[in-house]
Amino acid sequence: MHKGRLEAFSDAVIAIIMTIMVLELRPPKGISLESLQPLIPVLACYLLSFVFLGIYWNNHHHMLQITKRVNGASLWANMHLLFWLSLIPFVTNWMGEHSTSHWPIALYGFILCMCGVSYYILSKCLITADGADSALAVALGNDLKGKASVAIYLAAIGITWVAPCWAYACYVTVAIMWIVPDRRIERMH
Repeated sequence: MHKGRLEAFSDAVIAIIMTIMVLELRPPKGISLESLQPLIPVLACYLLSFVFLGIYWNNHHHMLQITKRVNGASLWANMHLLFWLSLIPFVTNWMGEHSTSHWPIALYGFILCMCGVSYYILSKCLITADGADSALAVALGNDLKGKASVAIYLAAIGITWVAPCWAYACYVTVAIMWIVPDRRIERMH
């Protein structure tokens, strides 16, 4: 099966998710710069989520560039990833509105964790479709970076109940880890 439709569909869905997220932003009631101040947490959460969606789009693109084939399992694994990504606007909005509350911050971490798990599952399905000696299999190796990301998300969920600001620091740490496209895959081009 050719990978082109999977990539095009995923690009469209991620673009829609990003659009939905920006449409959730509401302008302030006032017209002064001071009226923006209460929106700072909302805008910060939006920025973080936009970065995460960009990271997923970028790495998804890179992963599919070195993949030769997809199969039915890959298609479903990709839908699984898109499902979790589609929940990012919801948790972003909730966390932005309640930026110091435990449950919104923890749920945000859970959704990010599930995005990470589903991305890992997709990579394993693509490797199975392409072969254990495929360029993707060689590039990802044991995928320590992906596993570390999920571990950091899980730690952030727990930390949320003690110090919500540290949970944010964990989320930002993972974003920083992935902000540069996956060099393991770029070397395979």
